[in-house]
Amino acid sequence: MQRRTYNNILETIGNTPLVRLNRIPKGVVAADVYAKIETTNPGNSIKDRMAVKMIEDAEKAGKLKPGGTIIEGTSGNTGMGLAIAAVVKGYKCVFTTTDKQSKEKVDALRAFGAEVIVCPTDVDPEDPRSYYSVSSRLERDTPNSWKANQYDNPSNAQAHYEQTGPEIWEQTEGKVDHLVVGVGTGGTICGVAKYLKERRPSVKAWGIDTYGSVFKKYKETGVFDKNEIYPYITEGIGEDFLPQNVDFSLIDHFEKVTDRDAAIMTGRIAREEGIFAGNSAGSAMAGLIQLADRFEKGETVVVVFHDHGTRYLGKMYNPDWMREKGFLDPKGLTARDLVVNRLKAPLATIDRNETVEKAAHILTENAYSQIPVTSDGRLMGTVNEGHLYSAIVKNPEVLKGPVEAIMQPALPFADISTSVDALAAMLTPDSPAVLVRDFKLDATYIITRWDIIKALS
Repeated sequence: MQRRTYNNILETIGNTPLVRLNRIPKGVVAADVYAKIETTNPGNSIKDRMAVKMIEDAEKAGKLKPGGTIIEGTSGNTGMGLAIAAVVKGYKCVFTTTDKQSKEKVDALRAFGAEVIVCPTDVDPEDPRSYYSVSSRLERDTPNSWKANQYDNPSNAQAHYEQTGPEIWEQTEGKVDHLVVGVGTGGTICGVAKYLKERRPSVKAWGIDTYGSVFKKYKETGVFDKNEIYPYITEGIGEDFLPQNVDFSLIDHFEKVTDRDAAIMTGRIAREEGIFAGNSAGSAMAGLIQLADRFEKGETVVVVFHDHGTRYLGKMYNPDWMREKGFLDPKGLTARDLVVNRLKAPLATIDRNETVEKAAHILTENAYSQIPVTSDGRLMGTVNEGHLYSAIVKNPEVLKGPVEAIMQPALPFADISTSVDALAAMLTPDSPAVLVRDFKLDATYIITRWDIIKALS
């Protein structure tokens, strides 16, 4: 028997299996569908590949020196890859992430000795509180530090050009026709697509996007539309800015998938295919099903499963969480029933720079109990009558100031298919209303307690 040993855990990265999917595509997709199972990497995700590549290239360039500190803004998986490599190579790690990421991801990073700073999700990338901005500040303030910058670092895509692409080509014996990948930093889809298209120009790269992200519209129109940006739950894909690693010329089409469809499909992959994959795999498979008519019999489709299901035990694999978000199949009344007579009514909002006095007028003139606050069209907060009243009584001068000074966190978002029971559970003293999004109609509505009482009475 030939002995096969490794000098360290980093040498086990790559050479992940390509597995045929038998049940979910059956009767829906004519082509043969295979999943690239990246969960077998030591950090249980595809990000291990580019994490090591970015570090090694930084070392060669003299940007990362012995005893240095690695800094990065991460949704969790890139941080894991960097943290594992840092343990082996002797670096420290400080990561920033967002408060929408699963607790399991944050706990895993800390298990490898990394420091993790959790930042708010619903702020612009340029906002000093964003995890992008905080990581950049940490790099400036920390001696002997290096920021990986996975979004703009060319080593990200290069890792997949050198590793993932050739593996898929060899595993399919050069017969791959379609590549389906959830797009976040863009490194995976663009690195793999570049390699495959150089060898077979007819290969199509299908990017899976999420509602609340800017990629699809930018690809189709060339317009960066901030009105496309909404808070979303899906993890690992979509962005509210344009990473340099997203080469739109290599991506043939973007397909958007709702949070609900992605979450439900994530569970189906485990139950029907026996593969414990993460949320972005659910998005990719849901997108693949939506694109079914683009794939023909005899063709080969490869869909990338980025990470492992253990990252989402408290979310997509938790029935209580799924029920709370309204992602389980709704019974009875849904949010759609509550807004059926308001299909053409625009959502009233106020810009963060408008005065508190104007917000008060809008609330009183329209008998609103709250109004969402926007920044360049992006929902970022809310003002409700109770909080507004308290602020004005405490200090009448606040009327002359900007709404931003007294606004509260943005209202929670729910899909149009969310059950009324789930909506009711989302209404709390801190969140007296819920924003309901109909992604197919590109419309947003606000649901209050009175809407639910009226529907049930």
